[in-house]
Amino acid sequence: MRRRSFLTTAAALPLAAPAIAQPAKTQALRFIPQANLTSLDPIWTTATVTNNHGYYVYDTLYSADAQMRPQPQMAEGHTVSDDGRTWRIRLRPGLKFHDGTPVRAVDANASIARWCKRDAFGQILDGMVVEWNAPDDRTMELKLKRPFPLLLDALAKPDASVPFIMPERLAKTDANKAITEVVGSGPYRFLPDEYVSGARVAYAKFEDYAPRAEQPEWATGAKIAYFPRVEWNVIPDPGTAAAAIQRGEADWWERPFNDLIPTMLKDPGVTSMIADPSGRLSVLRFNTLHPPFNDVKIRRAVMAAVNQDDYMRAAVGDDRELWRRCASLFPCGTPYATETEGAALMPGRLDQARRMLADAGYSGQRVVIINPTDFPLIGPLGQVTADLLQQMGMNVDLQASDWGTVVQRRTSREPVDKGGWSIFHTTGSSSGWINPAVSQVVRGQGGKGWFGWWADPQIEAMTQQWFDAPDEPTQTKIARQIGVLAMQQAPTVPLGQFFIRTVFRKRITGMLQGPCPYPWNIRPA
Repeated sequence: MRRRSFLTTAAALPLAAPAIAQPAKTQALRFIPQANLTSLDPIWTTATVTNNHGYYVYDTLYSADAQMRPQPQMAEGHTVSDDGRTWRIRLRPGLKFHDGTPVRAVDANASIARWCKRDAFGQILDGMVVEWNAPDDRTMELKLKRPFPLLLDALAKPDASVPFIMPERLAKTDANKAITEVVGSGPYRFLPDEYVSGARVAYAKFEDYAPRAEQPEWATGAKIAYFPRVEWNVIPDPGTAAAAIQRGEADWWERPFNDLIPTMLKDPGVTSMIADPSGRLSVLRFNTLHPPFNDVKIRRAVMAAVNQDDYMRAAVGDDRELWRRCASLFPCGTPYATETEGAALMPGRLDQARRMLADAGYSGQRVVIINPTDFPLIGPLGQVTADLLQQMGMNVDLQASDWGTVVQRRTSREPVDKGGWSIFHTTGSSSGWINPAVSQVVRGQGGKGWFGWWADPQIEAMTQQWFDAPDEPTQTKIARQIGVLAMQQAPTVPLGQFFIRTVFRKRITGMLQGPCPYPWNIRPA
C-alpha cells in the first residue's frame, strides 16, 4: 500500500505568495499544529490537538516526568493519613488565573471532580472519594473510602484527558457539555478575539505565571514562556506547510509529512528531532452500540484482515525506522504489551476474514467510516480500512470531513441512518495508553467510557483487581490478561506503532521531548 492522496506538490516548489502572515521574528513563536482546533475543552474531548492547547493555558497539580513519576506542579506538597484514606494537597502560594483571581483549593477540587466524570482513571478515583473538602484556600482535602496509592499517578496523567485546573465557576459545568470560555493559570493566555477555527489560534505570555524552580522535563519543572506570543497557523495542505517552513514563515511544524522531510532538511536553517521516543499507536475504533460491530465475531473478522504494514506505509511512509508492527493495545516497548498473543489474532489474511464474516452472518449493514481530509497521519488509515472492508464484501460508506468535524461527530451515539458512525481512526501516545488506569482502548466502561462505548464487566472487574494488586508481578499478570482479553473482544484494532519526527527552524532552541509539543523552555537561538 503506497502513500495516498494527502501528498500534494513537492515542498521545494516556490509559492506565489507567503503562506501565512509574517510578524517580527522575535515577537512570536509561529507553530503549525497537527490539526485544526475545534474544541477548546480538554476535559470534554480526548482530541490530541485540544490536549496540546490545554498545556498552554492550564496547569496541573502534579505532572509526570520522562520516567512517568508524578512530580509536584501547582502543588507544594501533600500529606497522607496513617490509614491512607485522607489526602491533603497544599497549593503553591501566588498562583493566579488569567482573569486575575487567585487559584484556590475549591477551584482544584471542582476541576478534578469534573475530570473524574470524563476520564477512565478519574472514574476509578471518583468511586473512591467520600468528600472533597477545602479547609483553607490553599489546602485540598480528599477523604477516601479506602487507600488509593495511585492518586498522584491519576493527578499526573500526562496525555489524553489531562486533569487540568480551571476556575470553580467553569469547572462546575456539566462534564458532558464542553466549556467555551478559556481561563486557566498556565504560562500562556488564550486570546479569544484572535481565534479563527480552521485558520488561527493565538496565545500571549501570562506575566503573572509563577514557574517552579526545577529543570523542565516533559510537563514537570519550570514552565518559562520565553516568547511573548505563540501563534498557531492551521495549514491542512502538507506542501504548503513545508513551504512555510522553508521560507521562514513558520518556525515549527508539529507533525510534518515524512515524505517532505528530506527536502525541508536541505535548508541549512531547518532541523528535526524525534518528538517522543516512546512513540504513538495507531488504532481503528468500532462503534459497538449498533450493527454490525455490536457483534464481536464481525469485529474479529475485520481484525483478522488487518495487515499493519499497509496502514503504516500509507500513513507514515517506507522508512522502517519510523514505524513498527505492534499487535497489542498496550503499546509495544511498555511493560504490559501482549504482542505475541495479539499477533495470532491478526494474521492479515483476507480469505480467512471473508470466511469469518460469512460465519458471523453479516447481512450487508452499512458501515460508515468517518475520516479526516486534513490529518496526514490519520486520514490514510481510514482509506486503507475502506478498501479492506470492501474487499471483504462489506457495504462501506467512507465519509470525509475535516478532523474537527470527526472529533465532534464521534460523540454521536445515533445509528448511521441518523448521522451516527461505525468506525473512526486515531492515534495515542504510548504514555497515554500504558496501563489499564489511563488507557481508554482496553477499558469496557460502556456508556461512561470512550467513543464506541464498548461494555465489558469482566475487564472492569479485572481493572479494579489491578488497582488492588499487592505487588508489581501481580499487577503485570492482571494487566496482560486485560490486554489479551481486549484484543480477543476487539473493540479497538491496533494498526501499528510509529514515531513522529518534528521539524523546526534553527532560530529556536530548547524544545523538550515528550508526548506533547510543550511551548515552554523554547527560546530564540
